Amino acid sequence: MASTSDNGRESGKTQDHGVAPAASDVNAWFVREVLPLEPLVRRFLRRGWHSEADLEDMCQDVFVRTYEAAQTRIPEPAKPYVFSVARNLLINRLRREQIVSIEAVADIEEVEVATDEPGPDRTVAGRQDLKRLRVALDRMPERWRDAVVMRKIEGLSRHEIAQRMGLAESTVAQHLAAGIDALIDEFHSDTTLEAKP
Repeated sequence: MASTSDNGRESGKTQDHGVAPAASDVNAWFVREVLPLEPLVRRFLRRGWHSEADLEDMCQDVFVRTYEAAQTRIPEPAKPYVFSVARNLLINRLRREQIVSIEAVADIEEVEVATDEPGPDRTVAGRQDLKRLRVALDRMPERWRDAVVMRKIEGLSRHEIAQRMGLAESTVAQHLAAGIDALIDEFHSDTTLEAKP
């Protein structure tokens, strides 16, 4: 059985009587429990995010949010909490992009880290968003859809898409712009989308 230290912590956990942990305890916990998770967090974020340039900032955001939360109460165990923060950050970024990466959502669901499950309302909303995305993609002209899928889901460059489709890069850029505009219109429309029969 672990002994209780002078600062009211037992086995790395804060007691539940409202006393915030000391800064030195938060720092020690962060170095011991959170920083070693950095390679795993980076890999998780890389699987779910399309832009390599944003990964450093996203990883930093995860660690800042985790550290700030620990100043009130140190989350134990650390790993599920850190991945929950990373997952929520990724979901928020994807929502801001207004285009949900189907692969990103699949990767998030495959993470084998014990995290708090989202409530039923969030699960239903996420499934509805994916259904709307599929319907919107199905409604698009084939060339627009192909360009959008290759760029946003497969992560290909315009040059690579142009080669695959046998088109000029400027034409690919037009297809991408038109396809993304169509998706934005679908997601901002007030009508309920129904799948094609």
